[in-house]
Amino acid sequence: MSEQLLIHPYDLPLRRPWESAKGRFARRYGFMIEVRSESLRGFGDCAPLPEAGTETLEQAEQQLPELQERLRGTKPESLMEEIGSELDALPATRFALECALLDLISKRARVSLRRHLSAAARDRLPVNIAAGPLASVTAEAAREYYDQGFHVLKIKVGIEDPAIELERLAELFELIPPDLGLRLDANGAWSFDQAKSMVDALARLPIESLEEPLREPTSEQLAELQSGIPFPLARDESLRRRLDAETDMTSLGVRRLVLKPAVLGGLQRTLDVARAATDAGMEVVITSLIETAAGLWPTAQLAAATRSSIPHGLSTSDWLAQDLGSAPVLKDGFIQLPLCAGSGFTPTPDAKTSL
Repeated sequence: MSEQLLIHPYDLPLRRPWESAKGRFARRYGFMIEVRSESLRGFGDCAPLPEAGTETLEQAEQQLPELQERLRGTKPESLMEEIGSELDALPATRFALECALLDLISKRARVSLRRHLSAAARDRLPVNIAAGPLASVTAEAAREYYDQGFHVLKIKVGIEDPAIELERLAELFELIPPDLGLRLDANGAWSFDQAKSMVDALARLPIESLEEPLREPTSEQLAELQSGIPFPLARDESLRRRLDAETDMTSLGVRRLVLKPAVLGGLQRTLDVARAATDAGMEVVITSLIETAAGLWPTAQLAAATRSSIPHGLSTSDWLAQDLGSAPVLKDGFIQLPLCAGSGFTPTPDAKTSL
């Protein structure tokens, strides 16, 4: 049987709008990618989000039919090598294709995707819980998450006036368990002066980390902010596609990197960056891009292949009111990955309507 690439478009509602300093959206659009070879199938998710650093949905849609033609008569094992850097401007598309190919390849080898990436991969992953904007986070909800086993709460800040958000955070800390860490994400909302005032005030609170404080970040400014606080600053979307394994990690100005494989262009590239960052003494968090289960499964497998033991940002499946298949199960603040071959993703029958 010849190799095939099938494209399954989707339009899925969120349970509630996803909101950050960059904007909001209430639906997730994308394409489930399916690669078939003989009796095996591999899956990936192409879910562009330009505000996070990917191509647009329209750009991905234009490229996917060409990839269908490229796969005909080409062995899955050699396709990514052939494509190389051709899809660098389309990282979400490249990520989806690589996920589908590696899912299939690891099934053929009868190993889990994480073991295909690293023989030392772990089977259990700590995760944070994505709580949404600060204004919607209540102490009651925070305690409920804590009782469910989550010890890190991811909260979006930079949406309201900084003074109001500082007051909210101080009030929240008075009412939640002392060992519940707050992982704040400002999504580049603040000027340097605003960020300096915020981090100085936050230094008095038990913050787990702060992502992307600056609207127009430079490594020098981030390093200045980082030097005066006890918790890690983290870079995420400000890195975009400029980051690779050859980057001088010590020049980035922060102590933590938040890596999205759909922005970096694939699992292997992200793993290479994670290893380089860890070697440089930095912390690494792997996080999803509000993808479907077709993207979340391989991203979780990737996280398991890194050497990072801090909670990853993979608890996003509950944001989708509908999904393309069962997502990784969260229990007691962890994802327990299965021992099966491949990524672990299986689509529901109605998820596959070919383009």
